[in-house]
Amino acid sequence: MTQQTPSFHLTFNLDPRVVAAELEKGLTATHAHCSPKYFYNALGSTLFEAITHLPEYYPTRTEASIFAEHGSEIHQCIPQQAAWLDLGAGSCQKAASLFSGTAPGVYVAVDISLDYLTDTLINLQRSHPSVKMVGVGMDFSASLNFPAALATQLTQHPIFAFYPGSSLGNFTPTESLGFLNRVASVCQQGQAGSGLLIGIDLVKSVEILERAYDDDLGVTAAFNLNVLRHINTLLGTDFDVCDWQHKALFNVAESRIEMHLVARRAVTISWGERSRTFRAGEAIHTENSYKWTIPNFTALLKKAGFAHTQYWTDPQAQYALFWAY
Repeated sequence: MTQQTPSFHLTFNLDPRVVAAELEKGLTATHAHCSPKYFYNALGSTLFEAITHLPEYYPTRTEASIFAEHGSEIHQCIPQQAAWLDLGAGSCQKAASLFSGTAPGVYVAVDISLDYLTDTLINLQRSHPSVKMVGVGMDFSASLNFPAALATQLTQHPIFAFYPGSSLGNFTPTESLGFLNRVASVCQQGQAGSGLLIGIDLVKSVEILERAYDDDLGVTAAFNLNVLRHINTLLGTDFDVCDWQHKALFNVAESRIEMHLVARRAVTISWGERSRTFRAGEAIHTENSYKWTIPNFTALLKKAGFAHTQYWTDPQAQYALFWAY
């Protein structure tokens, strides 16, 4: 058995000045906001992992149940010896759990944090020594342009793009279409059989949706509040989490869960020579998570350039896995 060694590529540099400018723009907007990507410092990533184990948070276990129930049908869609593009790979465990059913020709883990991927892939390689593995540090929400040599290698295989976890929900419908356009374009450059397997959270009762983002233990509240501490580190602000309260609601008109941090009292936040005063009850909008219907998401996939789709759901139709090609 040949022992492979992972290779790594970094396609962008996250300039601290760009980060600071983005955060400052959001905090000084009429309706203050920040990107959910700033949830994920070390503590934020740990808190999110805890969220996935909460009884109120159904997406992770429901997606796993669909894989368990329909695994043989799903594996029939995955082309043999494909180039796997694991988008937002994180710990890589979801993709790795599928290796025994369909072996990849090459496994390409894509994540915004190359540092995180490095240790993950080195450990994963020990468990799968014969699988060629590549880590790519990329902001794939903006681009799917791979280094030339890797892009050429990908086109020599069928391409299996993998985006589980309903992470697409963080994108607006317009952003979702742009992202899916880019994925479809990459798949079209691969060999026959290329396609996308993607997890999507579906519209359901408001009570179930809101409890999934506002659990009894307050883990999601801690996850949301932690973004303020991360902003303190990145921008030099002086947020005190005790001044803020987590709020999650389902916006029916927009078909999305919204997470906000609401000021418990009037408070002034300062950084450098800048400051902003928030009134009591004024909020910072920290995340959207859009929910889809089967017909609407099918139409979106086709508009993005996927000619064919099929899907699997759980018995309660809370969640869906789509195969698009």
